[in-house]
Amino acid sequence: MTWELILPFVEKPSRYIGTEINAARKDRQACRLSFALAFPDSYEVGMSHLGIQILYAILNSRPEIVAERCYAPWPDMERQMRSHGLSLASHESHTPLHAFDVVGFSLQYELSYTNVLNMLDMGGIPLRSADRTENHPLIVAGGPCAFNPAPMSAFMDAFVIGEGEEVVLDLADTVMKEKAKGRSRGSILEALAAIEGIYVPAVHKGNETIRKRVIADLNAWLYPASPLVPLMKTIHDRVTLEIARGCTRGCRFCQAGMVWRPVRERNPESLKKMADQMLCSTGYDELSLLSLSSGDYSLIEPLLSDLMERYYHRRIAIGLPSLRAETLKERLIEEIKRVRKTSFTLAPEAGTQRLRDAINKGNSEEDLLATTGRVFDAGWKSVKLYYMLGLPGETEEDMEGIVDLSYKVLKTARNRGQVTVSMSTFVPKAFTPFQWNAQISLEETRQKQDYFRKRLKHRNLNVKWHDARMSVLEGIFARGDEETGLLFEDAFRRGCRFDGWTDRFRHDLWEEAVRDSGLAVDAWLKSRNLTDRLPWDRIDCGIDRRFLVSELEKSAARESTADCRTGKCHQCGVCDHINIRPLTADALPASNTDRPLPRTEASAGQSSLLTGRFLLQFAKTGLSRFLSHLELSSSLIRAINQSGLNFVFSQGFHPHPKISFACATSVGMASEGEFAEIQIQRHSEPIEKILQRINAFLPAGVEVLTFRPIPSYGRSLSETVTGFEYRVVLPDAVPREGLPAITEQISAFMASREWVVVREAKGKASTKNIRPLVKALTLEDDAIIRMIVDFGPEGSVKPSDILTQVLKLNQELVRTMCIVKVGTLFREETNTGTSCP
Repeated sequence: MTWELILPFVEKPSRYIGTEINAARKDRQACRLSFALAFPDSYEVGMSHLGIQILYAILNSRPEIVAERCYAPWPDMERQMRSHGLSLASHESHTPLHAFDVVGFSLQYELSYTNVLNMLDMGGIPLRSADRTENHPLIVAGGPCAFNPAPMSAFMDAFVIGEGEEVVLDLADTVMKEKAKGRSRGSILEALAAIEGIYVPAVHKGNETIRKRVIADLNAWLYPASPLVPLMKTIHDRVTLEIARGCTRGCRFCQAGMVWRPVRERNPESLKKMADQMLCSTGYDELSLLSLSSGDYSLIEPLLSDLMERYYHRRIAIGLPSLRAETLKERLIEEIKRVRKTSFTLAPEAGTQRLRDAINKGNSEEDLLATTGRVFDAGWKSVKLYYMLGLPGETEEDMEGIVDLSYKVLKTARNRGQVTVSMSTFVPKAFTPFQWNAQISLEETRQKQDYFRKRLKHRNLNVKWHDARMSVLEGIFARGDEETGLLFEDAFRRGCRFDGWTDRFRHDLWEEAVRDSGLAVDAWLKSRNLTDRLPWDRIDCGIDRRFLVSELEKSAARESTADCRTGKCHQCGVCDHINIRPLTADALPASNTDRPLPRTEASAGQSSLLTGRFLLQFAKTGLSRFLSHLELSSSLIRAINQSGLNFVFSQGFHPHPKISFACATSVGMASEGEFAEIQIQRHSEPIEKILQRINAFLPAGVEVLTFRPIPSYGRSLSETVTGFEYRVVLPDAVPREGLPAITEQISAFMASREWVVVREAKGKASTKNIRPLVKALTLEDDAIIRMIVDFGPEGSVKPSDILTQVLKLNQELVRTMCIVKVGTLFREETNTGTSCP
């Protein structure tokens, strides 16, 4: 059985079909190196991760390298694959993982470790590095979790420490060079160990120090220009434009702010060029300006104004996903809301100024309240606040401060909005001043959560918290050594998967694994002495240990450390002040930064432009039949955006392109007769050229067949639909000697006046007489069933109901059959032009 035949039996088949726009499709035989980029979480999480997109673009920019992707299969897909003996494979060519030269994992979160092991196992690769032979790929890991490689060291052949743009090519070139010489696996690992920023556990057994790799200037790496466009709704379904990397605010709990130093901003001209390329190559309607603190970008206001002026007429929203309260000025709010009110999450972290000073948060209660007041006054209906529980030095006064501050924020809404209070447990991370501090226990976390459950009660206050049990595991692995790898390996073998997902988390299995391992959980959560040897001491992230100790001492004294971009250097150790140093956009010559983007003709608005109404007929076949109606419509909208056509938009705070569909075709059903009606600004180009451009940006299997103008008056498209015509080719699994019986069933059905079928939905059964809805049902000599069914106020009939409850075919077999809608039938209405061609 092939993997395609199991797609009807999984919840979201679009996770696996791999027909995304901008995917690289190369002749693997013509390439010298194959590289699988593996993300140990679901497709919708992995496709939202910018790092994978960057590495994918860089590797595939080299003609001799083929890079493909692989994501963790959801449990329903894993069950199907294991039951049919199918290996985990790449999205682009469906090549099993074990057939690649290199498999690179992105370690973003400690609770993804069991998924890493599961992907190796399903890919036909031994879990442990020591068990791999010359025939197995090299297994490499990078990302923030690689700064403490100890827990995963038995399972990885090598770790990339730091930023990957340069080192991934160094790695690829070294592997190609060594393979061309016929070197053994061990020799290749020794060659990799000689590259700065790569840690090889089998080679680095002494006191070697592995220093992280740093990109000195982001403007030299303008990737990705053409991001992959997912087929389903993802966590961050938008263009992500990285405006800066690194942070020098110095929050003492924040690992990202420490290990990704120094701050480096892209210049505005590079960002505008990247924004144009990415929006044109994806068709997205939202642009997210990403950094650890977007509001800290030195030229954020002129950049945002320029981008909004450029894209307003296309109703492209611009979001700032990571903001400090004091940086969200009124002008930023006004620019953001011009198109669409994107979400705001603000992180006070602590409830009192005393504790905010201790963690070096650097903002005040007044900053937060002024900001939320501006947000609600500007028309937003909701704001999210983020706090941490169990910060070092936290007292009951600090907990009371969270309650008081949350209610004060709610007052700024003036009964016009909702405040969501989100809380997570503080987890000490490597290379932060708090790496020596204790993490509160599971019992203490639950006590604190109960405290807030009782104190935060208001109809406009929504309180959420991260599962305390997950935080305990995160704490164990964040500061664990090699021994903790045995724990998650045991948990994996017991069936743990997707441990970061609340609905998939199996705490009972983790309890069994902890009990049998003999590990004392409290020992991993307790405080460490400053003289202790830490599992990550062989890694050099650039931060001087003396700086971390100094910051720990300052925390106890509630003494702040200023941002080094605006003050003196604090000698943290990261910068050499020659190659590695802070780079801010406002330090560039004025001629490079102050030039606005040119106004476009359409930026004056759409009211003065001629608009037209058009009818599209399109098809979805092949693997694209597994797209849902929402996924199909999103793909079509993006392709029209990419083609250069401009939609007419609805009015209001959340404008949407004016598009409507005749009907929604179910997942798994192919169609040659889908119809959509759109309103666009009139275009003078020939229809053939427009069609060609739209189709160039659609996933394989989706094609616009006709595109023609229709009158601006008349009923909506959906109101004129009268029925559908379907074709079903019976598979070989249906014995040909059984065809006469099917013919008899058809005759009996067509001769009857009533034929009641039973349907089940959401656990409830219902009955329906489908006979009046079926206008034609025939079996042709070549084992093709054709049917024509009505559609009206009473609904319609599913072809699968006819196949199973009229023709008595096996339900599981019917799910694997390709049902094709060959036509949509309309009323004859010359004023709308929607009669079926």
